[in-house]
Amino acid sequence: MTARARGWALSVAMTMLSAGSSSRAADGVSVVKDLTAVIALLALPCGQVAGVVRQGESDYIASCRDGNRYRVFINSEGRVVALKQ
Repeated sequence: MTARARGWALSVAMTMLSAGSSSRAADGVSVVKDLTAVIALLALPCGQVAGVVRQGESDYIASCRDGNRYRVFINSEGRVVALKQ
């Protein structure tokens, strides 16, 4: 995947993360799926996100089933970043 395609895919995923939904349960499922996709696109080990804690707008702590934890956020340059916790 080219860097441009990866950047586009990550920006779409983060847009979906910040978009509103009508129910909290649907929001939770959507955020878990979106964070799983973002972490996979960044080629980080995770498998599937099992839990999410929202830190702020477009800023999440994702706990993976394999035990890894990542802070996923948009940095000052507008890029999606996942930092291992």
